Amino acid sequence: MSDAIKNSAVPQVKAFLDEPTNTFSYVVRDPASNACAIIDSVLDFDYASGRTDVRSADSIIDYIRAEQLQVEWVLETHVHADHLSAAPYLHQALGGKTGIGAKIKVVQETFGKAFNAGTEFARDGSQFDRLFEEGDRFAIGEIEGYVLHTPGHTPACLTYVIGDAAFVGDTLFMPDYGTARCDFPGGDAKALFRSIQKVLSLPDATRIFLCHDYQAPGRDEYCHETSVAEQRAHNIHVHEGVSEEEFVRMRTERDATLNMPALIIPSVQVNMRAGEMPPAEDNGQVYLKVPLNLF
Repeated sequence: MSDAIKNSAVPQVKAFLDEPTNTFSYVVRDPASNACAIIDSVLDFDYASGRTDVRSADSIIDYIRAEQLQVEWVLETHVHADHLSAAPYLHQALGGKTGIGAKIKVVQETFGKAFNAGTEFARDGSQFDRLFEEGDRFAIGEIEGYVLHTPGHTPACLTYVIGDAAFVGDTLFMPDYGTARCDFPGGDAKALFRSIQKVLSLPDATRIFLCHDYQAPGRDEYCHETSVAEQRAHNIHVHEGVSEEEFVRMRTERDATLNMPALIIPSVQVNMRAGEMPPAEDNGQVYLKVPLNLF
């Protein structure tokens, strides 16, 4: 372990896999206390029926209660386009402050217009308790964390660095799978390349925890953890020696072949509201909109 990473700053990390969306959620625990944070939770959603469920969130709640942990933060790395957040449900059950990147306001403005959300939808990030800027610090018990603004996949993407662990959201995948797409509104391949370099400037031994794993060809197990050293040496898109120009060309060409995520329409409408549903209409029913021929 690098001298820059002290044993006293090694959080315990418990991963929870939601296989239908290939999403990993995390409980990050200070080993010196019962303090913890939840990162990138999932609300189960069946698109065909329009029904939600809290099985995934309840598994996190059960774990936290069994371990007698105290939730200090319920954090999002970005506005996810592939799953709905369970942050409000977890926040209500367990407490803790909610947080996301300050550029959420850019995402809210973009998608507020796309979904014609109306004036009742605040576009100032006020749905969250804390809007993080580059370099902002926070604590989980006795462990101090800080924030890297890592845009490119979306304008609001963050990496949470907590002790020797970095939670990178969709910025990076396992080295054999590569990097995030950049073709959503506000995405930018140049920005992503520079964000990744910021992450890879962390000490080699830094543990990197991923929001997703899509099992690269030839690998049949799910993986959620890698390291800065492994990413530098082996990431198929951004290993050492790959230039920004090469990366942008690869990412642009690859993104042009990708389909939209299956849950992007419901996910963005909910997640831009910090996981809350849109307000009920005059018949008391909540609806999600499907904009035609927009994305």
